[in-house]
Amino acid sequence: MIGCLCLHGFTGGPYEIEPITEYLEKHTDWVLSVPTYPGHGKELSLHGRTHTEWLEEAERSYLELREKVDNIYIVGFSMGGMIAGYLASKYGCDKLILLNASAYYLNPGQMIKDVANMISSGFSGQLKDHELYKRYKKKFKDTPFSATREFRKLVKLLKPEFSQVSAPTLIIQGECDGLVPRKSAEYLYGAIAATNKRICYFKESKHMICHDVEKDQLIDEVYQFLMSE
Repeated sequence: MIGCLCLHGFTGGPYEIEPITEYLEKHTDWVLSVPTYPGHGKELSLHGRTHTEWLEEAERSYLELREKVDNIYIVGFSMGGMIAGYLASKYGCDKLILLNASAYYLNPGQMIKDVANMISSGFSGQLKDHELYKRYKKKFKDTPFSATREFRKLVKLLKPEFSQVSAPTLIIQGECDGLVPRKSAEYLYGAIAATNKRICYFKESKHMICHDVEKDQLIDEVYQFLMSE
């Protein structure tokens, strides 16, 4: 029996990776585990939450899943990619997928393009209806500085762990990601000890890669990697 642990990002929830989990539910008989870190989900409650709590929840889910299955795959998006690497390093896994994993974060060039797009929409009276604007506005409003500080602590703590990752690894990076730059994928590729590792770039995808314009190609890439010998 195969188990697949799917980990969402900072200030997000299982919805961020839902296209992948729904596809796997439909096309496999695997046991899926999709935890939500404390304070996360559709309604954020991040005041007083710590990176230790987030790690503990992911670790608990991994250990519970491992009791039920013979082989375990881990898929991690953004901050979840960093946690996925930590679990692969500490406990091992059979395959690892990192989606826009945040070893580095905030891509200034793409952020400027995104903000310019929002401003342009504002001048034409569309700013309130701009999907990117609404998403950023809500996350900024609901994310206390203390939570951002905890996120940065987590990234700093976990980056060294990737040197111990030996599982076959697929690194996927959206080239238009305004939060996680291309160099994050390049760093992880260099840091990971596995000999079986590969980077796949998606030219038109932004940070929410599982919901973006290349979603179908992304799902196919993930599925083919997980199904390969």
